[in-house]
Amino acid sequence: MVTTARVKSSREQPAGSNSQQRPRARAKDNERPLVEDIRLLGRILGDVIREQEGVAAYELIEEVRKLSVTFRRDADTEADKSLKKLLKGLSGDQTVSVIRAFTYFSHLANLAEDRHHIRRRAIHERAGDTQEGSIEVALSRLRWAGISPKTISNTLAHAYVSPVLTAHPTEVQRKSILDAERDIALLLTARDEIKSHALAVNASRDALTPRELAANEAQLRARVMQLWQTRLLRFTKLTVADEIENALSYYESTFLREIPKLYAELERALGSQPVHSFLRMGQWIGGDRDGNPNVSADTLEYALRRQSEVALRHYLTEVHYLGGELSLSAMLVDFTPEMRALAERSPDINEHRLDEPYRRALTGVYARLAATLKDLTGGDAARHAVAPQNAYLSAEDFLADLRIIEASLRANHGSALVAQRLHPLIRAVEVFGFHLATVDLRQSSDKHEEVIAELLAVARIETKYSSLDESAKRELLLSLLNDARPLRVMGAAYSDHARGEIAIFESAKVMRQRFGAQAIRHYIISHTETVSDLLEVLLLQKEVGLMQGILNDPHAQPFGSVAAPRGGARALGRPGDAVNHRSTHDLIVVPLFETIEDLRNAAPIMREYYALPGIAQQVKRSGGEQDIMLGYSDSNKDGGIFTSNWELYRAEIALVELFDELANSHNIQLRMFHGRGGTVGRGGGPSYQAILAQPPGTVRGQIRLTEQGEVIGSKYANPEIGRRNLETLVAATLEATLLQPTKPATKAFLLAAAELSQTSMAAYRALVYDTPGFTEYFFSATPIREIAELNIGSRPASRKASQKIEDLRAIPWGFSWGQCRLTLPGWYGFGSAIEQMLSAGGTPASRKEALALLQKMYKQWPFFRTLLSNMDMVLAKSDLALASRYAELVNDTRLRKKIFSAIEAEWHRTAEALGLITGEKQRLAGNASLQRSIRHRFPYIDPLHHLQVELVRRYREGKADERVQRGIHISINGIAAGLRNTG
Repeated sequence: MVTTARVKSSREQPAGSNSQQRPRARAKDNERPLVEDIRLLGRILGDVIREQEGVAAYELIEEVRKLSVTFRRDADTEADKSLKKLLKGLSGDQTVSVIRAFTYFSHLANLAEDRHHIRRRAIHERAGDTQEGSIEVALSRLRWAGISPKTISNTLAHAYVSPVLTAHPTEVQRKSILDAERDIALLLTARDEIKSHALAVNASRDALTPRELAANEAQLRARVMQLWQTRLLRFTKLTVADEIENALSYYESTFLREIPKLYAELERALGSQPVHSFLRMGQWIGGDRDGNPNVSADTLEYALRRQSEVALRHYLTEVHYLGGELSLSAMLVDFTPEMRALAERSPDINEHRLDEPYRRALTGVYARLAATLKDLTGGDAARHAVAPQNAYLSAEDFLADLRIIEASLRANHGSALVAQRLHPLIRAVEVFGFHLATVDLRQSSDKHEEVIAELLAVARIETKYSSLDESAKRELLLSLLNDARPLRVMGAAYSDHARGEIAIFESAKVMRQRFGAQAIRHYIISHTETVSDLLEVLLLQKEVGLMQGILNDPHAQPFGSVAAPRGGARALGRPGDAVNHRSTHDLIVVPLFETIEDLRNAAPIMREYYALPGIAQQVKRSGGEQDIMLGYSDSNKDGGIFTSNWELYRAEIALVELFDELANSHNIQLRMFHGRGGTVGRGGGPSYQAILAQPPGTVRGQIRLTEQGEVIGSKYANPEIGRRNLETLVAATLEATLLQPTKPATKAFLLAAAELSQTSMAAYRALVYDTPGFTEYFFSATPIREIAELNIGSRPASRKASQKIEDLRAIPWGFSWGQCRLTLPGWYGFGSAIEQMLSAGGTPASRKEALALLQKMYKQWPFFRTLLSNMDMVLAKSDLALASRYAELVNDTRLRKKIFSAIEAEWHRTAEALGLITGEKQRLAGNASLQRSIRHRFPYIDPLHHLQVELVRRYREGKADERVQRGIHISINGIAAGLRNTG
């Protein structure tokens, strides 16, 4: 495929659309390996296409590419006409073939880019130039600040850091594709190793080993051919089970092995100080019911059963290999009495292993794990030296056996045998237990109210609950929470909705008993608008026995007979707590504040909630933790990028002030849960900078954040990059907690931000909500209809059956703007706000003074600097020329021109504003790696856009068949893969 050979040509690189001064394509020396990898993979893909599809197909793909690049580079109207004519004349099969080619090239370019990122990082580290966001740099900064390893260790003992994977319709790929791409990534790594070895031996780039490289290329060719002959995506409607399986593949490839490595790095850095298991994984898939009727008690059970199976099969594999490694003979080494007893308890009586206590013990451990696998999941272990028996009751029991083996090895000159496999296995069990990841439950507050209203009506307690005012609801709910009797009436008939919702709570109770309390720990309430929204979930917990006792119980004691220390250490980081499966802590009721109004009411709602009798005591009995989730998506859709971030900032400050008061009287730990999406408009952007830009006092070792969209694949598909991304979360949390780099903003900064928020929100809402015909424009000029209609994902695109922006889910809202390359939610309104601030005084002096303040905010205020940096990234990924092609899908010419002109003008205002404040004349001036990515990637995403527009036109004209739908579906995936954080 000539897509690669053309990389070296500066004429065909992204040039200056959108008035951006993009760097020319001359490959720098440090980019040469990347260019070589892209050329290699593209050449192989081209060869495969020529072989599989024929020369004509190959030449067609080349013609599309050349016209597309010419259109991008020169805004060439003749090339545009030729391209349109060519695309309109393509058959369905030809269109799908071309789309597949460019989509696969996007995927292969991702692999080459990931490899280059790892390569460059290794070069920097060998040169002693460690990068920001690494644990090494974070710990160096802490040491420089005089913070001791003991203090760091104590901080981690009370910390809780948790990335939470959520489902996303466009990210779900088939495991066959993921596996093949991981094989290609490994082959690229091996290719580097071959070259490095040859260079070390011969000190000459020309003296490589042709035979090894040829063999490597042959394997690459086989995997690329496998990709070409494998369906990229499922054609049937995705199920929740599909999404669960997709997420689990990242645990198998990355998390189970890389998280123990991250802990090992921390242990080496902190020396003799213990490192508690503070980093945990979370999961929404299988438990998130908000707007998804396909999630039920059955999917929750399936999710936890499959999660447990993945964890247990990993442990079984590691125990098997450990048994092969620990062939130590009692005739040659000593072992502890506990180790002797563990070996004697083993059912392994093979005479060949009588003098090998570790092997005998591990055979028994394997048999117990195999029995556990059968009991918890119904699955069978792959190997059986002895029959499965005596299942472990908890992961803590399994951990105790492993620690007996570890202690014996360390006591008898066997420490070297611990580090390679046993210690990582112990750490994995501490982190993942038998549940793998904590599954959050989530539902919308109005759905809970419906259930409560029905329960009360059937029980003849209150027939018009939903009509009660807030005060009356609170009074009634509190009285019921303090009543030991259940609400349900024996033999009464309840609606399907009520039975389904209660079944979730009942299933959660059973799942916690089976897999441990950490298997389900959080219940998230979407659209929390009142205190009664929280009380309703407490009452539903109480109804099924998930809540310990009644609310205001003077006899209730803190669990474990002692109160949890501040920070919730009992639940957050002490050895063994990750696997304390018999804990009876209640679920943490987590309010989710989403809209602008919700965020403004967050602190007042929580203050009123904790003022209620018995609430604080109940939370203390439940572990002393209060998670609060902040919704980036809906607040952005509601008020635009600047206002969303500003209101989130204000809400966090107000919540910290409130919980600082509560900490003094009730010892309750606040933890922020950030509902970040992939795109900047949904809270995306670099996690390291985002955490450091949090308001003062909002981290304190506690943070959860969602990971979703293409971000999951780009961050965690490659194991080494996955570990690096997890490392940035840890590094940022440590720095934010112990160095407190974010100082309180000055009054002038806060006033300026409030002013910008007001004017930017006005500009945003004037377009999105107040412009007649905007909804029609959005549904026509983006592929939102196709995203909603083509069975992409298990969740409906809208919460209600309407075409109102208010009812549209935030994922398809942001994702659709990314697909048409306007990325509007990530920048719109900011340019108008800056323009208004600069012109407010009416004089050159006042303008100069206002600009100086903005420039000072950018230099001194992490919140403002990070927000502008994210906008800069979004604008760099936008493209007005391509967006204009999508606008042509709007049939109303006057409406199209009116709205696109308004968007185009605001784009230029925002770009100019960023230049004035930052002093940079081009996009991504401070982000060389993303500049490089755009330079090499975007010319080959463009054909997918042109083809998508053509297919969407056909689809809407009723000329659609299965191939057209498939082409749209694949193009959506290819564009998302190429942009990497647009979902």
